[in-house]
Amino acid sequence: QVQLVESGGGLVQSGGSLRLSCAASGRISSIDPMDWYRQAPGKERELIASITGSDSTNYADSVKGRFTISRAGTKNTVYLQMNSLKPEDTAVYSCKMSVGPFDYWGQGTQVTVSS
Repeated sequence: QVQLVESGGGLVQSGGSLRLSCAASGRISSIDPMDWYRQAPGKERELIASITGSDSTNYADSVKGRFTISRAGTKNTVYLQMNSLKPEDTAVYSCKMSVGPFDYWGQGTQVTVSS
């Protein structure tokens, strides 16, 4: 079993920054890939950032150049540094870890960007 807990969401003004954390525990290894998704009201869930066990990263065009995904040294915590936030970044942000054939999700954290 794997548990994921996100933190770091909140209310920020346009142009501001936030850092989200996703702490994983349970049957995990240092090579499990992790992703950040977001879902805005009335919209489909969107994959915005990914990191592999070898720390290779990938980003959606909507956040490229503004968001950075990274892992802590122990590999069981993933961060999403979000800079130059825009009102359209307002969403519930969730992390996902893939362990073998299984996907595990955190509970999500709300990010609200005011104009």
